[in-house]
Amino acid sequence: MPGRAVDAVARHWQHRDELACADFLAWYDDADRLRGALACLIHAAPEDIAFVPNAAAALGIVAGGLDWKAGDNAVTLADEFPNYLYLPALLERHGVEVREAGVIDDRSRLVAFSDVNYATGFRAQLDDILSKAHDRRAVVFVDGTQSIGALAFDVRKTSVDALAVHGYKWMNSPTGAGFLYLSPRLRERLPPNAAGWRTHHAWREVDNLHHGSPVLQSTAEKYEAGGLAFPLLYAMEASVNMMLEIGMVAIEERVLTLAASVRNRLRLLGAEAPENGSQIVAARFSSHDSSVLARALRERQVMVAARHGHLRVSPHFYNNEDDLERLAEELARLVNTPRQ
Repeated sequence: MPGRAVDAVARHWQHRDELACADFLAWYDDADRLRGALACLIHAAPEDIAFVPNAAAALGIVAGGLDWKAGDNAVTLADEFPNYLYLPALLERHGVEVREAGVIDDRSRLVAFSDVNYATGFRAQLDDILSKAHDRRAVVFVDGTQSIGALAFDVRKTSVDALAVHGYKWMNSPTGAGFLYLSPRLRERLPPNAAGWRTHHAWREVDNLHHGSPVLQSTAEKYEAGGLAFPLLYAMEASVNMMLEIGMVAIEERVLTLAASVRNRLRLLGAEAPENGSQIVAARFSSHDSSVLARALRERQVMVAARHGHLRVSPHFYNNEDDLERLAEELARLVNTPRQ
C-alpha cells in the first residue's frame, strides 16, 4: 500500500482513541465519499456502489439473490478462478447446471467470469459475451480483481450488470477491502440476500431504529446490511484518490508497457510468454517447474507467483526498469541461460 493509505488507517485509530465511536455516523459520510471516488474510477454513479469484503462475497450477493428455477444454468469461462468453478456449491440445490466454457442459451440466468484470468492473464472479450448474454436476459457478473486499478474500465461503455473488485491486488488496498458495482437495472430485480440494521432506508435514525419489515433503499447500499470495515476503507480511499490523481489512462499505459518489457526479457531467456491483452505476464520455461522458480525467486526477494504451470509476473505502475532487470538477472541464474 502507498504511505498515504497506511497513514489514513493510523489517523482513524488515533481518532477512535480520542472519541471512541461517539461520531460513528460521520464515518458513513466518509464511506459515501469513497463511493464517489470508486464511482469516478469506473465511470459509475455513487449509488451504484456497495462495499464488500471480497469478490466471493459479491458473487454470493448476486447468485444468492437471483430467482433460480430448476433447469436454469450459469455459465463461466474455462480455467476460471475457483470462485466461479465452485458455483455448483451455491446453485446445484436449486437444480441449476453450471457450465464451464459452456454455451449461453435461453435458460442461462448468470454469466460470471473474470475480466482478466488470474493464471494466464487472458483478457475476456467483454463486448461479445455481453451481447450474447443480454440477448437472453442473463445477468453478467464480471470479477475485476485482476484488472481494476491497472486497466481502465468504463461501465457506461461496457454495460456489465455487476462488477466485483477485491482491492488487495491492483488497487493497492488492504485485504478485505472491496466493492461491488450493481447497475440500476439489476438492483430493480435483485433482492438483498442478507438483512441488517442498515437495510431499512432510514437506518441513520439510530435513536429510534425501525421495527418491522424494512423499506428497502433503491441504492446499492441496501446490500451491505450491517457495519463496515472502516479502517480498511480509509486505506482504500487514500489509494483510490492516488490513482485518480495519476489517471487511469496513464496507469494503464504504464503497466502495459512494463508487461511488454517483461515478456521480451523472459523470451530472451527462453520462455514462452504469449500476448494475452493484459498487464499480467504468464510464462513457461519448458525445462523448469514454475513453482520451483517462483519459490527460488522469492528467496531472492523477487516476488512473482506460480499458477497452473505458469510463472506469473505482475508489474504495476510503481515498478521500474531496475525491477525488471533484477527479475531477468535472477531468472537467468536459475535457468542457466546467458543474458543476450
